[in-house]
Amino acid sequence: MKRIGLLSDTHSFLDEKVKKHLKNCDEIWHAGDIGNLKVTDELAEIAPLRAVYGNIDGSDLRTAFEKDLHFNVEGVNIFMTHIGGRPPRFAPGILSGLKDVKPDVFICGHSHILIAQFCKSFGGLHLNPGAAGIYGMHQVKTMMRFDISSTGVANLEVVEIKK
Repeated sequence: MKRIGLLSDTHSFLDEKVKKHLKNCDEIWHAGDIGNLKVTDELAEIAPLRAVYGNIDGSDLRTAFEKDLHFNVEGVNIFMTHIGGRPPRFAPGILSGLKDVKPDVFICGHSHILIAQFCKSFGGLHLNPGAAGIYGMHQVKTMMRFDISSTGVANLEVVEIKK
């Protein structure tokens, strides 16, 4: 079993409180709109990092990270991208990709709207951690933590950090 910290949309700002909530994680996953490499460097000092770039990320981040990640952790198939939409209105091409890949967990960011729901469209869990940065319409910074094992995601919690 691994403890995962999931965040998105930091937009070049990494709150000390966010870092504190990631301390006991085995891995950190960032679903795009990172902002700068300083953010990923700081996250990687806490725990091993997996990340995708987002629409605001420049060439340095696009060189360092992929647009989409497909990976397996503890026997659970993960698909992570930045712009994914949400059921039933996924971004163009996402639903067909989900049906092809059939991930157990689909992760995206971009909307700054936190989502954690089972999605019948592809038969898996859809997670969007909201936004952990200070830019955007959200009033509260959010992120997620959860355990992942061969049986799937468990102990999912939402962490809220007031602006």
